[in-house]
Amino acid sequence: MPGMEQLEPGPAVVGRFAPTPSGPLHFGSLLAALASWLDARAKKGRWLLRIEDIDPPRCPPGASDTIIEQLDAFGLYHDGAVKYQHEHDSDYQKALDALVACGMAYPCSCSRREWQHLGIYPGWCRQGPLHPERDCAWRLRTDSGEPEIYWQDRRLGHQRWSLPDLGDVVLKRRDGLWAYQLAVVVDDARQGVTDIVRGADLLDNTPWQIRLQQALGYATPKYLHLPLVVAANGQKLSKQNLAPALPLQHDAVRPLLHEALILLGQSPSPTLRRAHVDDQLKAAIESWQPHNLCPGNVQRTTSI
Repeated sequence: MPGMEQLEPGPAVVGRFAPTPSGPLHFGSLLAALASWLDARAKKGRWLLRIEDIDPPRCPPGASDTIIEQLDAFGLYHDGAVKYQHEHDSDYQKALDALVACGMAYPCSCSRREWQHLGIYPGWCRQGPLHPERDCAWRLRTDSGEPEIYWQDRRLGHQRWSLPDLGDVVLKRRDGLWAYQLAVVVDDARQGVTDIVRGADLLDNTPWQIRLQQALGYATPKYLHLPLVVAANGQKLSKQNLAPALPLQHDAVRPLLHEALILLGQSPSPTLRRAHVDDQLKAAIESWQPHNLCPGNVQRTTSI
């Protein structure tokens, strides 16, 4: 892709953790970060940290620094410099220009209120904006090319998704901010990410991202979608559900890391529960077994 930075030759495996700095990390975030870190380290690969801050209204000052401090407290150190999405506007624009040039992206003037009763956006603006007087978003066409996307998820197995059933996703918002789907694909390609380990709540985003990778000529990474952590009431742990922030104190971090390893199906020795995080992680790297991940969601029986 023109304008993309040239990557130096590196290890065969490059993983990443890419949180949105809308607040501190919680226990569900820890499982995603930890699994991604272990997966890369067990293969002697690199593990990158990228801050997905393309939506400034959702990113309070200091949140990125808190996230980095939390990861460090759990021993999850990253390789290289932290990358911030807000620094790569030109990369996203070049990718969008390429998609427009090949007929895969189009301007859309419709508001969510006008189509939300249909469930997915029906492509009303594919032949031109219905309301040319309005500011436009940019959408990905899902009616071009093969209608189905296939891939082999490392936990969930063979995946087959219909793009038309998902609808034409937004790539750039009407307010000029970049949307997640385009930014994450460009960033992963720019950074040479080979293995993506993330929560199953993002599973239905993967078909759009693979179509974008295909359209832009990028390699498709391997995917592993993790079980979600749910509370006793069945709700996913999230910032919206007021999941408590990860602690920084050693006496709280160590048993929490041990619990996270258990919920990832890794069966750490009970003797390591109060061990230094470096000792816990060293043992976890040596015994990392992704196939032991729970086939369904996992529930916490304790609280921070």
